[in-house]
Amino acid sequence: MSNIVHHLAHRKDREEGSGTNAKAIPFNQQDFRTLREQAVWRRALQSGALFCDLTFPAEAESLGYNELGRYSSKTRGVEWKRPTEICRNPQFNVGGAAKRIDICQGDLGDCWLLAAIASLTLDKDILARVVPKDQSFQVNYAGIFHFQFWRYGEWVDVVIDDRLPVRDGKLLFVHSAEGDFWSALLEKAYAKVSGCYESLNRGNTMEGFEDFTGGIAEKFDLSKDPPFLYKIMKKALGLGSLLGCSIYSDPDTEAKTTMNLWKGHAYSVTAAEVEHLHESPVQLVRIRNPWGHTEWTGAWSSKSSKWDDVRPEEAKLNVTADNGEFWMAYSDFTCQFSRLEICNLTPDALTSDEVGRWNHYQFEGTWEVGSTAGGCKNYTATFCSNPQFFIHLKEVDDDPHDEEDGCSFLVGLMQKDMRREKMSGHDFNTIGYAIYQVPDKYKGRSNIHLGPDVLLQQRPVAETRIFKKRRERSCRYKLLPGEYVIVPSTREPHCKGSFVLRVFSEKHAATRWSQRS
Repeated sequence: MSNIVHHLAHRKDREEGSGTNAKAIPFNQQDFRTLREQAVWRRALQSGALFCDLTFPAEAESLGYNELGRYSSKTRGVEWKRPTEICRNPQFNVGGAAKRIDICQGDLGDCWLLAAIASLTLDKDILARVVPKDQSFQVNYAGIFHFQFWRYGEWVDVVIDDRLPVRDGKLLFVHSAEGDFWSALLEKAYAKVSGCYESLNRGNTMEGFEDFTGGIAEKFDLSKDPPFLYKIMKKALGLGSLLGCSIYSDPDTEAKTTMNLWKGHAYSVTAAEVEHLHESPVQLVRIRNPWGHTEWTGAWSSKSSKWDDVRPEEAKLNVTADNGEFWMAYSDFTCQFSRLEICNLTPDALTSDEVGRWNHYQFEGTWEVGSTAGGCKNYTATFCSNPQFFIHLKEVDDDPHDEEDGCSFLVGLMQKDMRREKMSGHDFNTIGYAIYQVPDKYKGRSNIHLGPDVLLQQRPVAETRIFKKRRERSCRYKLLPGEYVIVPSTREPHCKGSFVLRVFSEKHAATRWSQRS
């Protein structure tokens, strides 16, 4: 099947609902409901006959390939046990409410994933998309569970059995302080789609956010105080985006600041409002500590006297109880915190009618050696053979954050299956992209693939100036209305890989894709 036909087939499937969260694709062709019915039926006939997942067996290869390999000292004494063998009355979710502070890291370097899992608990609707309901150790229990992840353009439903690695009777990896098992089983499902547990070593929290929501991530270095960031935050919150912030951790200093903020700890940004202090406007942000306690003690904190001098209707926004949520001035926010991360959600992830929606477009492509793996624009002989994504930006933003007319959009270029590739000794490709303006004579034309006479005769209007060895490169842009072409590539030519390119635009845009077979 040609690349174009393959892409069109995928697009038709998505239009019919296949690959959406509501109609996730069974991973490894394992249908959860069918397998659970079979397992429940077998258990009724034969006591104790529980589901065993042969595609991710309770064996050494599921643990890892190097540090957690078969003969590693780190896997000595490891057994696989079901929760019913670990404790007397296991619970999938104690009390029916998942808690962020209940998730504890084990002997695996996947704190990035745990931070993302913990943040899921802050939004019950998003959590329910990843952790389907109707799962327990009491009703219809047969040793089988399932979870759903966004994987490179489509949602997959991942079936696992509940055999977990233990040593000395304790879970080896993620475990719960309260005795529930949903987070340990979720980690196992994520390890399955990644190839093994060891593949989860080292990563970025936003990678987990994206795989749990299907969104596109943005990062902002607050030490540089990006211009118009406050308005970007307000608009992101209005679009239902997830916002997180943190303070860089320095091992040579105290973990807690003098203003009661914790370094290396993940906070959520839950609101941005303009208050009036003595009738002068002040930009504020509301921060939530997921612990549910320990708050900022500086200006505009819960017990700050500044609340005495604002308008009565605005003073009501402040809650004096120590519940982990607090306000602070935006100027203090950019000084105290180091990084802001925004995960912009796809329209289907939003259930509230009170928020706006991004327009979402995605395309899958490949870099084939000798064909479409042209490398970056420095390689003039091959660059134009890369896949090309055309986008026609037609309408300018409503209420632009920088007070200048233009079309805002996000671009995310993500390469596929690199955690699995690590098991074979392969690493990420070094990737990036360039964006060019389409000349008038080519605008609106289908089946066009721009050549050197176009791309090499002009400078990109935007680009990733430095190619990096990352799973994804993403950034926000604002251009005047017009037609543009995005050229995704590896830094050097002849590097094989597959990828998904996504664009989130504030206004509707017309798109088309060109990849040579």
